[in-house]
Amino acid sequence: MSENTPRVVVTGLGLVTPLGISIDENWNALMEGKSGIGPVTRFDSSRLPTKICGEVKDFDSEKYISKKEARKMDTFIQYVIAATSMAFEDSELSTENKESERWGAIIGVGLGGLPSIEANKELIQEKGPGRLSPFFIPTLLANLAAGQVSIRWGLKGPNSCTVTACASGNHAIGDSMKCIQRGIADVMVTGGSESCITELGMGGFCAMKALSCRNDDPESASRPFDSERDGFVMGEGSGILILENYDHAIARGGKIYAELVGYGLTSDAYHITSPDPDGYGASRCMQMALDDATIAPEDVDYINAHGTSTPTGDRLETAAIKNTFGDHASQLAVSSTKSMTGHLLGAAGGVESVYTVLAIAKECIPPTINYEKPDAECDLDYVANSPRKANVNIALTNSFGFGGTNATLLFKKVE
Repeated sequence: MSENTPRVVVTGLGLVTPLGISIDENWNALMEGKSGIGPVTRFDSSRLPTKICGEVKDFDSEKYISKKEARKMDTFIQYVIAATSMAFEDSELSTENKESERWGAIIGVGLGGLPSIEANKELIQEKGPGRLSPFFIPTLLANLAAGQVSIRWGLKGPNSCTVTACASGNHAIGDSMKCIQRGIADVMVTGGSESCITELGMGGFCAMKALSCRNDDPESASRPFDSERDGFVMGEGSGILILENYDHAIARGGKIYAELVGYGLTSDAYHITSPDPDGYGASRCMQMALDDATIAPEDVDYINAHGTSTPTGDRLETAAIKNTFGDHASQLAVSSTKSMTGHLLGAAGGVESVYTVLAIAKECIPPTINYEKPDAECDLDYVANSPRKANVNIALTNSFGFGGTNATLLFKKVE
């Protein structure tokens, strides 16, 4: 980047996750090592081998959206409206702005409105296509997360959606950063959202044998890097960040959580679901983020890992970290907050970026819970089971998705 490239800072945060519906609820749960995983309650899961997930609990959409408007939004859109409301409130940005053409939204979504698709498939079978709502299609479209945010807050700048499976949230945040650096926006609402805990959604992942089957002990089912991990746990929610041009934030006296300084994106070009067997694509992605930020590997303090709790994925991410960081890998603190939230798919990058920013701002690293039996091939410092006070100056977060897509973000403390 040139000296004239605008700096990009984080000035607002919002969260809806299985750990709570606020920043404070989420952070307190992380510090307590609390799991948000439990039995499926949304549908009868008796026909599935996996009967556990990370559901958002006690969500009341009417706190953020009228009942009439909520009927036009699948749950993933309702979550993103709630998280964005929190983020704007947190940022203290006046949304009665006169700069609307320089404010935008890019929000990542993985599967989109699966609950609406299932419900309307049943409706059409029972009562015919004439009973479909004219709002059916805009209710489920992935890009309507950003679209509804833009409409609600009058954001007339960039408006887009990344749909890159489990890397969607990180890609959205990185692309938003580049919009500000290119000078086409001053403020971007970004992150990810997902809500696809349905029989069809879970059934599909069960068919792939990707999910944990620890039904008798849900809270210990998500166990990244542990030798007895047996698959990921599906979660849902939304994580939103307000990104802002540094000069714009300073001029209005805004608080700053951290600076977003690096973005990497690569492809394994290997397989539709399996990662590159040597972790090379993930390693190149982390290196690209470091190069983008002109930061040396040995300056990184913490990695919020993709860490899904799958046997292959965790092993290969560990190998990729070693490939990228060399001898410094053993000095890095690494943790997977998915051990507490489960895997939020398209929302994962947004939620985990918020957690990474909070680790910098609060000088404390969230733990990897359920880490009980080490794996010889996963031999890094995973901040096992308890949070760790630390001066986190530079932190990295990874997200990797089906199709071999990889996304890495690098955040830095602003002195």
